[in-house]
Amino acid sequence: MDAPTTTSADNGTSGGGGGWFTPRKNPTTAPDSDAGTADRPAEGRRPAAIRPVGRPGAAPETPADDAPAPPDGASTGASNHEREAPESIPRSDPPAAQHAPSPAVSSLATATSPGPVPTALTPTPFASTVAPPPTAAAEEQVPAQRPAPVPPAEEATPASAAAGSPDAVLIRRTMAEVAPVSDKVTSYFYALLFVRHPDLRSLFPAAMDTQRDRLLRALLTAAEHIDNKDVLVDYLQNLGRGHRKYGTRAEHYPAVGECLIGALSKYAAGIWNPEMEAAWVRAYTTISQVMIDAAAADELRAPAWWYAEIVAHDMRTPDVAVVTVRPDQPYPFLAGQYTSLETPWWPRIWRHYSFASAPRSDGLLSFHVKAVPAGWVSNALVHRARPGDIIRLGPPAGSMTVDHTTDSGLLCVGGGTGIAPIKALVEDVAEHGERRSVEVFYGARTDHDLYDIDTMLRLQQTHPWLAVRAIIDQQAHQQLPDAVRAYGPWNEFDAYLSGPPGMIRSGVNALRDSGIPSDRIRHDSVEELVAAGS
Repeated sequence: MDAPTTTSADNGTSGGGGGWFTPRKNPTTAPDSDAGTADRPAEGRRPAAIRPVGRPGAAPETPADDAPAPPDGASTGASNHEREAPESIPRSDPPAAQHAPSPAVSSLATATSPGPVPTALTPTPFASTVAPPPTAAAEEQVPAQRPAPVPPAEEATPASAAAGSPDAVLIRRTMAEVAPVSDKVTSYFYALLFVRHPDLRSLFPAAMDTQRDRLLRALLTAAEHIDNKDVLVDYLQNLGRGHRKYGTRAEHYPAVGECLIGALSKYAAGIWNPEMEAAWVRAYTTISQVMIDAAAADELRAPAWWYAEIVAHDMRTPDVAVVTVRPDQPYPFLAGQYTSLETPWWPRIWRHYSFASAPRSDGLLSFHVKAVPAGWVSNALVHRARPGDIIRLGPPAGSMTVDHTTDSGLLCVGGGTGIAPIKALVEDVAEHGERRSVEVFYGARTDHDLYDIDTMLRLQQTHPWLAVRAIIDQQAHQQLPDAVRAYGPWNEFDAYLSGPPGMIRSGVNALRDSGIPSDRIRHDSVEELVAAGS
């Protein structure tokens, strides 16, 4: 199933010299290590000090109003419906430095409380948000199981949304001011970034049409929900770990923050003041430090990416393929999670795809890929990829995993290629020897789109606790969430949703109407988790 992400740093390995798609000769060596960096001294993990934000020095020329990004980054206007992450910060080779935790403070709220106006985007003391790194003898990393966070917009009541910390109030005021001109803010942000820091341009894709909104949207969304620590910290830690594959270094964060505040101060000029700038500096400092800490801890226990060879390519329909790959080293993950994927045909373009099975003893990984209009990566995987091709995988992510500490039933709703992680969850329950009730709703527009129904029915025949229902829109004359609601109530079940963002939005509402509390509804739509919209 398609999921969310973007750009990757080239790291000197895409192009001449054999190309990144040649597997490493020494897979145990950090993937970003090379001859020129082996003896590099340890670098700090905190953003480097920069000039006061919003007050650029005279050296770099500021782009004219509404200046577009450089020509090679111009948007083509193509609409990409692959599952994409709205959040990529560019990076170059991460240093091999050991990480020293930040001095402890109490919480995100403390880190973002009002104070003197900062003069640079260097982090204030901030509590380390990651667990201590394991020793060299630590066992393979497997993400902890946890419920999916509830979207901030869903948790907040009208009263709490209007309240919040002073910084949050100022940030939301800025967001409301720039909302009508968000396209101009985005264009100016990238123009600033590439004019003031031209060395960062090569870390982004050559064509910026699919990248253009993600970085800025992620930063603005995170800042807007700066008070919602439970959701935000988990989201940012995941983001920081995932961004290691782009090659981002800690010193890149001040450049991004400087240009973010430069763009906001220009288009919110009517309300911008020192207090508002200070609030944004504190928020961005907190955001960047969570990401830096998470990436530094993850660097000690996992590679930034894995190479994987395609070993099987099974066309299920003219536009859906099941792609099976063999990673070059062990790849720990949990059923229900997803990963980011990059092909050799579109370097620095990453997309997310869910694992279509529970972890296998042979170490193989499978993905269900649907070629979508203007989907560069999906079309390459479906129509161009063949056994023997080498791709890259980012780290596993996602919290749509089974809680094996409870015996609650599972209600699993999968639309289209969203059946992939649902199948993985069913296999996971079976492997744990549990006989808890599992109800699967498999939605599709037509019979033709039920490409994996035979597999699901075989699982149903094998496991008496499993029930599979196919819901075909053109025959049932109702949408998948409506059909699920009709079979309710489901108040004794934990719910899992996988599919297009629109289906997830309507599915969450239908499941609530069926009696399932929000904290027992799990899904991994990035747009939903950070309330970014799509």
